[in-house]
Amino acid sequence: MPLVEVRSLTKIFPVGTSAFGGAARGEVRAVDDVSLEIHAGETLGVVGESGSGKSTLGRLILRLVEPTAGAVRFDGVDVLTAGAGQMRRLRRDMQIIFQDPFGSLDPRMTVEDIVVEPLIVHERKARAARRRQAAELLRAVGLDESALARYPHEFSGGQRQRVGIARALALRPRFIVADEPVSALDVSVGAQIVNLLAQLQREFQLTYLFISHSMPVVRYLATRIAVMYRGKLVEAGDTEQIISHPQHPYTRQLLAATPETGYK
Repeated sequence: MPLVEVRSLTKIFPVGTSAFGGAARGEVRAVDDVSLEIHAGETLGVVGESGSGKSTLGRLILRLVEPTAGAVRFDGVDVLTAGAGQMRRLRRDMQIIFQDPFGSLDPRMTVEDIVVEPLIVHERKARAARRRQAAELLRAVGLDESALARYPHEFSGGQRQRVGIARALALRPRFIVADEPVSALDVSVGAQIVNLLAQLQREFQLTYLFISHSMPVVRYLATRIAVMYRGKLVEAGDTEQIISHPQHPYTRQLLAATPETGYK
């Protein structure tokens, strides 16, 4: 059984509403009848240009955005019909790493407060125990314990993203949506973060939905690739199959635009 199962997931956003609450003049199908499966321990890379719906898909799976239609199951549990208590339990197993390491961390909170916040919400541990766990998480993502007392503005973009990753790991989740986690970073720092994610997947036995517009990054990290175009899932398959024998014209276009994939 897949760890994550998505069936006919759809999200429609109204557009053109007036400031006075008038009816929408149109709609955008941000995610349009998408079905996919993610198996435990794998990385499904979702690739597509900006506006293709890939980030909305990730948020729908986590129920950070409510869908218009469709179904999501996590380890056999219906995510979209889960009540508050059940959803709270699911949140422990389903986390997100955000795209923007500058905007996703509260500048008024210390790193310790940021990392232990999920523990305060979900677990009743003494402060000393939470601090020890936060220090362990920072070491796991390549930061020193001295970072605990510092604030986000004192760190580089790559370091901030490491803090965000530590926060996502705090509850020992099984599934993480990584929403373009390296797109705001320069190439060398981004490569370090991608390598860190691969290492953490092995250490923490994680399953990833890795969202990116970069086919080379997805090729490096993903077990399988799903290609989105204008809200639709147009192609999916094993990574090397997609790279070597793309079937959809949009996939071929993406590969042709990134010569480092080796596709011509």
